[in-house]
Amino acid sequence: MEFHIPLTLESVEILKKKTKNFEKIFRGAKKTRLGEQLKNSDVILTSSEYLGICFRAFILAFVVLLLIFTSLFFFVKIAYFYFYGFILALVFSGFIFFKQLSYPRIYSLRKERDIEKNLIPAMQDMLVQLESGVPVFQIIVNIANSDYGFVSYEFKKAVNQMNSGISQIEALENLIKRNSSAYFKRVLWQLSNGLKSGSDMSIVIKDSIDNLNKEQAIQIQSYGSKLNPIVMFFMLMTVILPSLGITFLTLISSMLNLSSTLVKMMFLGIFVFIVLIQIMFLGMIRSRRPSLI
Repeated sequence: MEFHIPLTLESVEILKKKTKNFEKIFRGAKKTRLGEQLKNSDVILTSSEYLGICFRAFILAFVVLLLIFTSLFFFVKIAYFYFYGFILALVFSGFIFFKQLSYPRIYSLRKERDIEKNLIPAMQDMLVQLESGVPVFQIIVNIANSDYGFVSYEFKKAVNQMNSGISQIEALENLIKRNSSAYFKRVLWQLSNGLKSGSDMSIVIKDSIDNLNKEQAIQIQSYGSKLNPIVMFFMLMTVILPSLGITFLTLISSMLNLSSTLVKMMFLGIFVFIVLIQIMFLGMIRSRRPSLI
């Protein structure tokens, strides 16, 4: 998955060239996690450069939206059209700014989860190849050319470094420095130490797989314990309360002779509420899903 700043049409390199003046504004800013997230995302940008890109997009979006909204409200003949146009332009351009600003964190988290999801299958593949007599370097090349998501992508970077003359140990240590996944770092650290000490790599990989399987079992147990209160909340908000609400509205509408339009709007409101709760429920389940599964 290529790093592409949302709501932009140009590549990162072109945006970097166009925002040199905006980058100067943030050059003296304090170091934040943004720089680390950009590094984990394999983007050759500093924090100030990325902030400059986001700020430039904010200014352009604000000017364009201000012209659009104020012109639209003017032709519709809305009072204080310039005020409403300014507010809406500020809101939408602010949304664009914060969406772009949060993208490195989201990309880094997606990359981390993808690595951890494919880590156990990749290690099992390495073990099978090693027990078949394949050399360690060739195993790393095979994993890099396989379909293990960002695991293959990271090993491909290690292979490129090895082909340029860097040793296997140093290439693995460079991967450790540039990754945020604790499980991937641990596996790379074990591989690096095994190569340094000349240990039997099959034993090293087996230990890594066993540790990952134990972590996976712990994550599944924790996931199950977290799901119980979420499911109870879901049942309460989408089954019990709507059922009671519909019964209550039916009785009230018949007793007070409410208009059919008002009753339909109330039922429609309950339906929309249930749909929103279900979407939120699916999002909560997805966000809490164990990373090693």
